[in-house]
Amino acid sequence: MTFQPGSDLSDDEVRERVDTAIEDNDVVLFMKGNQLMPQCGYSKRALELISGHVDEFETVDTLPALESFRAALSEHSGWETIPQTYVDGEFVGGSDILAELDERGELGDALAGADETPA
Repeated sequence: MTFQPGSDLSDDEVRERVDTAIEDNDVVLFMKGNQLMPQCGYSKRALELISGHVDEFETVDTLPALESFRAALSEHSGWETIPQTYVDGEFVGGSDILAELDERGELGDALAGADETPA
């Protein structure tokens, strides 16, 4: 059995972590795993796409309480799938949407959020 720190998180604790991460970070990626060890291909893809445009951003590992994170994130986005990316408190999308934005040359601007204005 794998040790998962924080696996005893309550639904309320997870909801609070989600709310705080979204409110306190310009860019936050809720993913399976972490920046050093993504635990699914979609999370790895989202991580790589964001890293190509943003030097510093927050990641939250959802694996310790996956179902609770799915429920809490769904309250913000209407989606239960992970990964999920938020910029300036707004849901942007998962890895497929990030990839589409990148293909159209719009991902950098989307990740810059409302605080940045295009030159």
